[in-house]
Amino acid sequence: MAPVCLFSLKHSRSGYPKILGCLLVCMSLLALYLRTLQAPPPSPEEAEAAEDKKWVKRQPAAQPSLQWEFLPSVPVCVANASANATAGFAELPPRIQDFLRYRHCLHFPQLHDAPAKCAGHRKVALLLAVKSAPAHYERRELIRRTWGRERGGARSGGARVRRLFLLGAPPPEDAERAGQLEALVALEAREHGDMLQWDFADTFLNLTLKHLHLLDWLAERCPGARFVLSCDDDVFVHTSNMLHFLNTQSPDRHLFAGQLMQGSVPIRHSGSKYFVPPQLFAGQAYPVYCSGGGFLMSRHTVHALRAAARNVPLFPIDDAYMGMCLERAGLRPSGHNGIRPFGVQVPGSHKASFDPCIFRELLLVHRFAPYEMLLMWEALHDPRLKCERKHLIS
Repeated sequence: MAPVCLFSLKHSRSGYPKILGCLLVCMSLLALYLRTLQAPPPSPEEAEAAEDKKWVKRQPAAQPSLQWEFLPSVPVCVANASANATAGFAELPPRIQDFLRYRHCLHFPQLHDAPAKCAGHRKVALLLAVKSAPAHYERRELIRRTWGRERGGARSGGARVRRLFLLGAPPPEDAERAGQLEALVALEAREHGDMLQWDFADTFLNLTLKHLHLLDWLAERCPGARFVLSCDDDVFVHTSNMLHFLNTQSPDRHLFAGQLMQGSVPIRHSGSKYFVPPQLFAGQAYPVYCSGGGFLMSRHTVHALRAAARNVPLFPIDDAYMGMCLERAGLRPSGHNGIRPFGVQVPGSHKASFDPCIFRELLLVHRFAPYEMLLMWEALHDPRLKCERKHLIS
């Protein structure tokens, strides 16, 4: 209701200042009231996030799980000195030596959590779990603006999609700006509530730790999520196509889908980023797995992987490690032609395609710069886009 001012008029000059003061007060209240009417309503995502936070506050405090080890009280994991006795240890690169010394360290303190992410009575249909790094702020912002937008809350209906970024602590090469990066991640966590960060160095060899910690987080915070997409922060995802595919799948049956990698052999060249010495893997080829650029998992498979991981030693190649866990669980991954972690090419061309008519038929494509992500998102949502025929791609 608009403010109402009541006052009596006196037919005397002495009453004029009082009347003028009353009028000024009334005009100020009216202006304030009109301003509140003109305030833009919150976006559906903002409204749903606020509703989720209210739901969390209404719930009783959760009792700590005996298997939940990402609390500040997690003991510091110390190096295993016996690793130094490994055959050929002295000839290994320092990074591999460190990996062997700390291979047994599987649980690290959690620096940032997202407890409201799966809150509410409705199950999450698809959880987007994006592997990022503290310095990759621009990539995260573009994902939030484009394919990583959350949807499907109690207000808007539809499939409920939620977004998370998985990070470690600033790595040694970022030591000089570590304080700034920590402040940046804390700011994002407060503003968006979509950051999961643990206290291990965010390096290539520690990517596997992100998978392990995510599996535990899902068991504690989001056990009902129907499907999970694990991907890098430089992919483009056609979220609607992905949901359409998942509508044909059951969350309670095995699903681990992506770009199949069969017969992949360990790289024995010590200068390679992917170097794996026989001390870590003596076999001739890895078990079949899906490229880590992006793969889909059902709720059933998430639970099976978590159980299997307890019996599979930590391995520095994260996607190959997931294949090892699948093998341990007696499961096999499956290929999906719409998931392209190595880009898209038109036959006869040596360059990756950027044709939106091709991308509108896919689920995920790897290797996108942030500006390319925005341009492709806008192109796919342009009402003037016309695609008259199917495209052959390789």
